[in-house]
Amino acid sequence: MTLFLLVAAIGLVADLASKHLIFEELGRPGMQPPRWIIDGVFGFQTSLNQGALFGIGQGQITLFVALSFVALAGIAWWVWSDVSRSVYLSTTLGLVVAGILGNLWDRVGLHHMTWTQFDADVWSCSKEAVGQPIHAVRDWILVMIGDYPWPNFNIADSCLVCGAILIGIYAVFAPNPNPKQIAEQIEEEKGGGQKEA
Repeated sequence: MTLFLLVAAIGLVADLASKHLIFEELGRPGMQPPRWIIDGVFGFQTSLNQGALFGIGQGQITLFVALSFVALAGIAWWVWSDVSRSVYLSTTLGLVVAGILGNLWDRVGLHHMTWTQFDADVWSCSKEAVGQPIHAVRDWILVMIGDYPWPNFNIADSCLVCGAILIGIYAVFAPNPNPKQIAEQIEEEKGGGQKEA
């Protein structure tokens, strides 16, 4: 449990802090050109995503918030069932929770950003939305694959993708539980509890 909470907390703080710093430095999308770390390959560029991965489902904020809470409830059940015995699963689920919470923070508008006239003049914000809260995920990592710009992402996205891959690996390669061993383990635990009582 401690490892799970530690990984989730570190991932969440890293995500929220990096978003804050990059948006403070580079401003809103369209205010500055990309800041390249490796010219034409990797850099920083702010963007706002009102959808999910690759911008799918733009504007479906309520749906994504609801799905986030469902996923968090499922992970909470998994963690409190038996994950605490597995370092691998504790770390993996900690990454997933960090990613969910980091992007959920933005989707419900806790970054306190509002649409401005600049947004209406430069890109997708309508003039009627000026002054309204922004319910969008702040992305800032820019990667080019040849001439193709990979959709901008953030640390929360990275945590989610890494966590999902690790869960997939676990699902494929984890040993199947032996029903007989499980029954024996339950009997041992019951016997130990009775002896202590």
